[in-house]
Amino acid sequence: MVHFHGEKQKQSFFEGWYLKHQKNGKTIGIIPAFHIDHCGKASSSIQIITDDKSYYIPFPVNRFKVHKNKFAVQIGDSSFGTKGIDINIKHKDICVVGKIYYSQFIPLNYDIMGPFTVCQQMQCNHGVVSLAHELKGSLMVNGKVMDFDGGVGYIEKDWGTSFPKKYLWTQCGWVDGGNNNIMASVAHIPFLGCSFTGCICTILYHGKQYRIATYKGVKISKLTDDLIILTQGVYRLEIRPKKDNPHKLQAPSLGDMTRTIHESVACEVGYRFFVNKKLVFDINSKEASCEFVF
Repeated sequence: MVHFHGEKQKQSFFEGWYLKHQKNGKTIGIIPAFHIDHCGKASSSIQIITDDKSYYIPFPVNRFKVHKNKFAVQIGDSSFGTKGIDINIKHKDICVVGKIYYSQFIPLNYDIMGPFTVCQQMQCNHGVVSLAHELKGSLMVNGKVMDFDGGVGYIEKDWGTSFPKKYLWTQCGWVDGGNNNIMASVAHIPFLGCSFTGCICTILYHGKQYRIATYKGVKISKLTDDLIILTQGVYRLEIRPKKDNPHKLQAPSLGDMTRTIHESVACEVGYRFFVNKKLVFDINSKEASCEFVF
């Protein structure tokens, strides 16, 4: 899911890519985005979120370029693509300069949206560009070097009109016999004049991918701010977020980047995954990301 969806949109639309980079407890998330407000005015932006702070840098739409059929985005003097990122941002509060190179992406076995991929009127669509890839390079962030040689990356994207009014999203990558990853989201989904609580989740563990989702029959057995339990056939996933140190991010509402949400780009989250009541993994990572809006 890498092609651009915004070419023919006239109003109330957004499309953004979430690029996460981690190594040895240091994390930086970068979100290049394109948006059209309810009046039809187009613009673009880059958001930076670190362990310490977040930043929003607006750009006019004429500083935005995108390839229609592959992941290749340029905003201002910064570029983002399958081979890596080349960042040159000098704003009033944030200066980020440098390059990070990506190894080959690990893609999903099939689209995270499943049969909902064909639905053209979803409020918010989700795609996973890379479950995991290795990093090489560094960034200079406000005068401090962030070295990502040997680190791990993750990329996803969203597009539509607005973020859900209520949702949980979490993602975590870790090394255990190779690069492993989990991404899970539970959200309020308006659909055909009604609404439901939907779920999408993908797990990469020891080279095998698992899928938990509404379209696969998942049951949301528990949903609180400190415990989420998802059950689906022989699968059971438990998520225990701590949501430490959240920072403000701008999110779309009818294409306007006027909504404020909070994300912990690197916080403590516990994940336990069972298959046929057998524990597959039990991890407690302080490098997980989490957004909880309920």
